[in-house]
Amino acid sequence: MKVEDVMTSNVRTVTSDEKLGEVVSLMCLYRYSGIPVVDDGKLTGIVAESDVLGKMFPKLEDLMSNMATVDYDEQLSQYSNVVNLTVKDVMTPAVITIRPDMHILQAASMMVGRKFRRIPVAVGDELLGMVSMGDVHKAIYQSTLATRL
Repeated sequence: MKVEDVMTSNVRTVTSDEKLGEVVSLMCLYRYSGIPVVDDGKLTGIVAESDVLGKMFPKLEDLMSNMATVDYDEQLSQYSNVVNLTVKDVMTPAVITIRPDMHILQAASMMVGRKFRRIPVAVGDELLGMVSMGDVHKAIYQSTLATRL
């Protein structure tokens, strides 16, 4: 079974110049854990919840130089500053993708190894879809156990 057999091809995307506040609204409303960034028809990055929330944490260098404890309530207040940024300020630009003709277990292996829950499907910089660990799991279940029950 190939990735193209299980991927979602109608994928919500954002551009790198969009305000992060709009993007996090989409993430929370539709439960997207990550959204591909497409500029001029080309996949240029991905913005994930971890990218957004990671901006609220102090840098390791700051922690080591201050040797102080983190005030998590103060860090929480940083969220309003973070959502005023643009997508390009927080996105991961080096996107790891998979090809549509890849076997779904190879895709799952890549996701497990990198601790990804979802991964873009692309040929070159053209986004074709997304596949999630849930997509792979459901396909395996349906092709094995569901037919036996």
